[in-house]
Amino acid sequence: MNKHFLIIPAILFLFMTLNSLSAQQRARDLGIQIGVLPIGANNSITDVEGVLVGHYTKIEGESIRTGVTAILPHKGNLFQAKVPAAVFVGNGFGKLAGSTQIEELGNIESPIILTNTMSVAAGIQGIIDYTIHQTGNEQIQSVNAVVGETNDGYLNDIRGQHISKEHVLSAIESAKAGLVKEGNVGAGTGTVCFGFKGGIGTSSRKLPKTLGGYTIGVLVQTNFGGVLQIDGVPVGVELGKYSFMDHLASVDGSCMIIIATDAPISNRNLKRIAQRAMMGLAKTGGIASNGSGDYVIAFSTNEENRIRHQEKPLTLEENRFLRNDDLSPLFLATIEATEEAIINSLFAAEDMSGKDGKNVKALPKNEVLEIMGRYNKIVR
Repeated sequence: MNKHFLIIPAILFLFMTLNSLSAQQRARDLGIQIGVLPIGANNSITDVEGVLVGHYTKIEGESIRTGVTAILPHKGNLFQAKVPAAVFVGNGFGKLAGSTQIEELGNIESPIILTNTMSVAAGIQGIIDYTIHQTGNEQIQSVNAVVGETNDGYLNDIRGQHISKEHVLSAIESAKAGLVKEGNVGAGTGTVCFGFKGGIGTSSRKLPKTLGGYTIGVLVQTNFGGVLQIDGVPVGVELGKYSFMDHLASVDGSCMIIIATDAPISNRNLKRIAQRAMMGLAKTGGIASNGSGDYVIAFSTNEENRIRHQEKPLTLEENRFLRNDDLSPLFLATIEATEEAIINSLFAAEDMSGKDGKNVKALPKNEVLEIMGRYNKIVR
């Protein structure tokens, strides 16, 4: 065969590969390595075995820019095999359905749905329909639907309430393991972060075997303000774009943070882990402003500690949980993964126009990389 016929396909393959990699580039792919702990295989919340993520994205006309993201702690029947869980409120200007039962009982019995502020009711309805139609749930008459939100009303016609229970079910049913789409997708479709296009972001940390070998995975829906920092570099200041630089710049907004781990942790210590996520948010320059709804949900997928709905013993068998003294590595993993997930949401996002002709630009990655280089923060 003529060698020229071999070269052309090879060049086309290389070109297609480079284009694909470019489209999927995240902060770490470009040399920005946040933290000191190793990442999981996909650097994603789905690195915690059993966790699934699905999206439904709705972009229509000139004003509908919204969606749904579903996080499933495991692929089985969540109502029948609940997972230990906790909630931490960084700032409570938001609507987190189902939070009081998590606080009271220390578990989650449904998928976690993220969407926009005006679609929380649709999220609840979607979860109810999904749960009551699962095999084994024919007799249940109550389900604690967990739905979080941020307000995407800057780019999206939020008053139109364009999310239905069918869209929620679509996100749940499409949930899968592996790589998670980030940026302008699902619940992050119409969000804005630090004045740039925000969205969905995710990251993970895998502890060394000497520290337990456990995995922490984080997924965020970013829609908040502040003074952007990336790995300690004052990027917002360098770019001349940050909250409070003039009276028009808004700091209000919200951030939903979902933490998963395979470590055997009680709901009490899951709350301690959830608290550390706000440290990760702070490291990116977020300030949990007066008008921000910053909520953290943390859960453990460890099978030995699942709460079986049908079991009715007089006393629960003694669960095996990590000691308090063993939690510090997981605290650090949470902080690092939260920080990187937020930054990934910005790197994955793209320019978006929306309601009333408004336009939000994506983070200017080339300028950011030049700034990071000047601060010697690019790893070659």
